[in-house]
Amino acid sequence: MAAPLTLLLVVAVTIRAALFRSSLAELIADRVEVVSPISAWKRVIEGLALLDLGVSPYSGDVFHETPLIIYLFHFVVDYAEITFMLADVITAVALYIAVKDVFLLFQSRKQKFALEADRYPMDCLELMRSPTEMYYIPLKVAMFYLLNPFTILSCVAKSTCGLNNAVFSLFFLTTIKGNMLLSAIFLCLATYQSIYPLTLCAPAMLYLMQRQYVPVNVRRASFWWFVAQYLFMYLGSLFVLVGLSFFLLGSWDYLPSVYGFILSVPDLTPNIGLFWYFFAEMFEHFRLFFLCVFQINVFFYTLPLSIKLKDHPVFLIFMQLAVISIFKSYPTVGDIALYMAFLPVWSHLHRFLRNIFLVSCVLLACSALFPVLWHLWIYAGSANSNFYYAITLLFNVAQILLVSDYFYAFLRREHHLTYGLYLKRKDGSEATLVLK
Repeated sequence: MAAPLTLLLVVAVTIRAALFRSSLAELIADRVEVVSPISAWKRVIEGLALLDLGVSPYSGDVFHETPLIIYLFHFVVDYAEITFMLADVITAVALYIAVKDVFLLFQSRKQKFALEADRYPMDCLELMRSPTEMYYIPLKVAMFYLLNPFTILSCVAKSTCGLNNAVFSLFFLTTIKGNMLLSAIFLCLATYQSIYPLTLCAPAMLYLMQRQYVPVNVRRASFWWFVAQYLFMYLGSLFVLVGLSFFLLGSWDYLPSVYGFILSVPDLTPNIGLFWYFFAEMFEHFRLFFLCVFQINVFFYTLPLSIKLKDHPVFLIFMQLAVISIFKSYPTVGDIALYMAFLPVWSHLHRFLRNIFLVSCVLLACSALFPVLWHLWIYAGSANSNFYYAITLLFNVAQILLVSDYFYAFLRREHHLTYGLYLKRKDGSEATLVLK
């Protein structure tokens, strides 16, 4: 598999290098679907200019990335293109290795299933994947990420979202490898970048508990001891990062400029998210209430999903990633590309998906209409913000339908593994499965 992966990396880097040298690079860097007020490269350059002048980059309302990002580019700004291409390569390779290890775990579960076959209905054997079917899936995951137009656009625009994706992929890899310390450190780094990955604490701990055979039972002392260990490493790493940021800047200015900006959503520049139009039309005295309602969406689903999927933490990570990408305050297409890279992992669920064709068509149509409606609104003047927000709303509804469809398919497959693929009533007639 090394040769196909190497070829894929060469092709992906070549495409990005060609686009960097083309006239499209500047156009892509200005697209509101690709960059946000947080991740835009132009804002990073502004922050670097202020830093070089001895002024805090957070003194104005331009730069909203973390201190570690600006100090990173302070040293590698001349190699920014290579840095972003390297970030995509790291993400793809980390996902490739992690998914490969996940399938080794799936194979061991299949062997256990074979040993205990008498406990399961015989007709559910066709739901189990063969090693041949799983062999190319890690490569497909890397391909879905590297050759996804959303990822390519994000890289060419030099969106810092690509760096966040690289950090997440390293968190995912270290979690799958069972390294508790590195998992906590990379999750801390991801949270430090954008707050929302905090919700990935639960699936990470659930997976590591499975690896270390710790029972997921709140009545057991071993469960709470494990949680305390992981949270200690996570919060300790976060304390170190926050302290390092203060040491670099000499002030706490970055806290309201980065995390306050993410949570309070003061910049209503149009994007592919749900916040901007709603709060542009919002009466000021209702703003705080609806801001809390919108922000809580990202965190609200963590507990119920963790309870329902406590035995399937890898799928829970996928679900949480999708929820973050849809409901975060300043999303970009780079966020969507990350969770879509996991779709080949769940290719065995296709037989249970209900709306995949419709949702795929809607996502493709919306992706094509984004620049069209933007041009009609901003340049031609023959449309208004309602048109652009309508296509944004449809795009997010399609994502929600996609994720909920995969969730339904996953639960249905698990049900069939327990009760059989072809359900029968007591009188022997065929039964219909209804999930409520």
